[in-house]
Amino acid sequence: MSSAAAGSPKLSPRTVTPAVETVLAFVNTRADGSGRQELFGDGDSFAAWLAEYDEYDEFGGGGGGETGATDADAAAARELRDALVTVLLAHSGDEESLGEPLQRAERHLRRAGALYPLATVVTAGGVELASQQAGVERVFGTVLAAVTTFAQSSDWGRIKACRNPPCHFGFFDRTRNGGGLYCSPGCGSQVSMRNYRQRQRQGTQEPLQA
Repeated sequence: MSSAAAGSPKLSPRTVTPAVETVLAFVNTRADGSGRQELFGDGDSFAAWLAEYDEYDEFGGGGGGETGATDADAAAARELRDALVTVLLAHSGDEESLGEPLQRAERHLRRAGALYPLATVVTAGGVELASQQAGVERVFGTVLAAVTTFAQSSDWGRIKACRNPPCHFGFFDRTRNGGGLYCSPGCGSQVSMRNYRQRQRQGTQEPLQA
């Protein structure tokens, strides 16, 4: 659940808020070819992730092993996650995610917004968006609440996905100018080396000029 307290001080652009943590915890559940496992592969693995996640209550509770999560729930989680990853890749300027892939992702997120509606909760301490649903639907609503809360700030574009395929790990860009493209220096080095080798191959294939 994400909130904005009345009269709270303005956060630094490099502050990782609870809303950011919720979004990243959800999107960083993909297999990536470098050792990370798919955590939403089926209902059992999705339920296990919910039950084991340190901030489980942030996802609404009751969505994991206690009530069970089905394979259909896991598929819905993957679809929502992958749409969000596409948006975060667009934040990183990933060309393959722009155009039709981004439009599909945005259409899916609009449908998700209708399926998992949020309610405005007003208290003396502030205002927050919260899901009024239960179980897995509440989990998805909580993710959308976190997205909505942070997206209202001018720093929404700082939540990115790494441009190094197949990593695409979600991260919060802490750079001063918001120009970070990779989740780690290692991923940046891999892309640089890959581009260098591609230029070398292209150079050797160029025909000799008469």
